[in-house]
Amino acid sequence: MGGFREHLFESVRSMAGVRQARAMRTRQAIITVAAEVFDEYGYDSASLSRIVQRAGTTMGGLYFHFESKQTLAKAVLAAQGPQQWLLPPGANGLQQLIDVTMRLAHELRTNVVLSAGLRLTFERSGLERDGSTLHHLWTDHLRSQMAAARAASELLPEVDEAECAHMLMGAYFGIQVLSQATTGRADLPERVAALWRYLLPGMATAAARERLEIRPYEDPAAAPSAPVPPTRGGAEADG
Repeated sequence: MGGFREHLFESVRSMAGVRQARAMRTRQAIITVAAEVFDEYGYDSASLSRIVQRAGTTMGGLYFHFESKQTLAKAVLAAQGPQQWLLPPGANGLQQLIDVTMRLAHELRTNVVLSAGLRLTFERSGLERDGSTLHHLWTDHLRSQMAAARAASELLPEVDEAECAHMLMGAYFGIQVLSQATTGRADLPERVAALWRYLLPGMATAAARERLEIRPYEDPAAAPSAPVPPTRGGAEADG
């Protein structure tokens, strides 16, 4: 009898695990479809009925996971912050900062959840996560990398880390808006590389610029492509 009960309990646990995994897949699918709709229509014009139809679920299924459109939008934003990213390897500082922005340039062209998160943030729809907007989360991350760069003697003496982080944040996202409007972000990596070429001489020491590389992000899952030569220190590499 004991063996039967143990087998029964194990079967129940197994079934519960399967249901939980299925529920998590459904939740993620709804988030992805919602991101597509938010990115296409914006927060105010995105309707739950459109999201439900595109996701192939029911309104009841959506409300099982999300109590409102605002809650759903917050779930999209929750995937955006630096703590959700597998950051590039290497020490904190300017090279890490360059690599992160180059990866963002790549992801913004292919990752609809990230793209939707940006649109939700800039529409200022009152969406917040733990009291912090996406803009604040990334600005804090940039500031921490600036502090690491200061500790590594990579910054010029006159550079203010917090001010520089805010300036970089504004310049970066202004560039991506312009890139989106003109080429659908097709040229975003090149625009970000150009941004660094102009910024580094005004913020990094000569010694730091000698070793820093502005290199495009290479997706490990993508097919190999012809290598693109990196640039150094705000100028073309000598080869």
